[in-house]
Amino acid sequence: MPTTAFTIENVPEDVARRVEARAAAAGQSLQEYLLALVIREASRPTNAELAERMKRQASVDLSGVDVRGGGG
Repeated sequence: MPTTAFTIENVPEDVARRVEARAAAAGQSLQEYLLALVIREASRPTNAELAERMKRQASVDLSGVDVRGGGG
């Protein structure tokens, strides 16, 4: 599978230190940690994707259903 390289510039030093510490705590290199982070984020649907998915789901037609309740 073809891959792409990313470069992130202007990362604040305190952020870089925290990310490096998290990678070390996870027993991963910075490269491994950031790659897993990017893959995890890209795997999540966006709010727009979730909204579209909900629109496509079958709607419930209650026009012919007795919705008064009462259990029977």
